[in-house]
Amino acid sequence: MSVFTEKEIEYLKSQRIGRLATVSADGEPHVVPTRFRYNAELDAIDVVGSSIGTSKKFRDVARTGKAAIVIDDVPEPRKQRGIEVRGRAEALTEGGEGIMPGVDSHFIRITPTRVASWGIDSDPFTPIGRAVK
Repeated sequence: MSVFTEKEIEYLKSQRIGRLATVSADGEPHVVPTRFRYNAELDAIDVVGSSIGTSKKFRDVARTGKAAIVIDDVPEPRKQRGIEVRGRAEALTEGGEGIMPGVDSHFIRITPTRVASWGIDSDPFTPIGRAVK
């Protein structure tokens, strides 16, 4: 059974860009837009990029083992929706090119420990959050 609801999975599959948050060695937050894919087999989020293996976000994840990603949009006024996924993160060196064409072999995998969504299974102004796994 997935940690995501059916509607959340449908939403994740419909989106292309998310904002990945990591923390540097000196505790500074770092947030960047990036491409991702929902990995149904592992119930995880795979974060990819054309040079992700040499990026600060990749180094931060390799060091801390933690990350968060927010995927959101506003399909019409006052109808914002999105999902935040926090969790254990892995900086993987092989397999990224099989996730999406034109990306690095390196990628980041986030296994959820907390999920919050709004405007998907709830109204846009009432987030639903839950700890998972």
